[in-house]
Amino acid sequence: MKRQTLFSSLQVIDTPLNRDSKLAAFGMTNALLDLCGDTDQALLHFWTLPPTLILGLKDRHLPKLQAALKTVTGNGYDYFIRNSGGLAVVSDGGVLNVSLFIPQTSSHHLSVDDGYELMKQLLAQTFPSLPIESREITHSYCPGDYDLSVNGQKFAGISQRRSTQALVIMAYISVLGDQTFRGSMVRDFYDTGLAGQPNELDFPEVWPQTMINIADALHQPLTIDEVKGAILSAYQQQGVQLDLTTLMTSTRSPQFQQTYNQELAKMQKRQLGI
Repeated sequence: MKRQTLFSSLQVIDTPLNRDSKLAAFGMTNALLDLCGDTDQALLHFWTLPPTLILGLKDRHLPKLQAALKTVTGNGYDYFIRNSGGLAVVSDGGVLNVSLFIPQTSSHHLSVDDGYELMKQLLAQTFPSLPIESREITHSYCPGDYDLSVNGQKFAGISQRRSTQALVIMAYISVLGDQTFRGSMVRDFYDTGLAGQPNELDFPEVWPQTMINIADALHQPLTIDEVKGAILSAYQQQGVQLDLTTLMTSTRSPQFQQTYNQELAKMQKRQLGI
């Protein structure tokens, strides 16, 4: 599967979010998924958050969830629960979130594995000097079959959402910052949340040393903006035309805003359970 056969142009949007707008990350994801299917256009969404632990639906079942959340806020991080399964991941100023939206058509219908492979290919082309592997890093936070790692240390996790007309492949990429601290915070979150009770739902036993930043793997300073630029350059090198204006205009339309507000309301309602 070659990515350039999927789309020749890519509409790009970049939305750094603050504490008050943190739920917009997933409200916008669902609205953009609809837009991608309606317009038959590939979209790329960059987003960042202030220090936040993003919980998965499974995390609601921790026996001592409220005590676990206090360890998060005690470390200066906010939290919210996303509208999908999985487990907790960390987002802060050193973590770049990348969401790639692909139309699903009869001639180009990606399987789940194809979607994961698409994101792996993108990051392999963005960081060609790194020997990137895709396999589960068992003691990372939010471990999955398509964890992206270098020499056994995870730097990115991938997930997907799908509709009948489109899919989105989402990656969080640990670029810089104190990754050991992030891992320790998530380890303490689960240790406190389990409170010594049987781990019947298989919450991860997090070992902070199993994860790494891209900057540390490259042994060089790196910024979020440099990574965004490198990702866009990887597309340009494949002949993909980048459109940095249309998507921003589309998100201001009344139709998009209506969909976005509906999705945001769903996210706000979901928070009532934590």
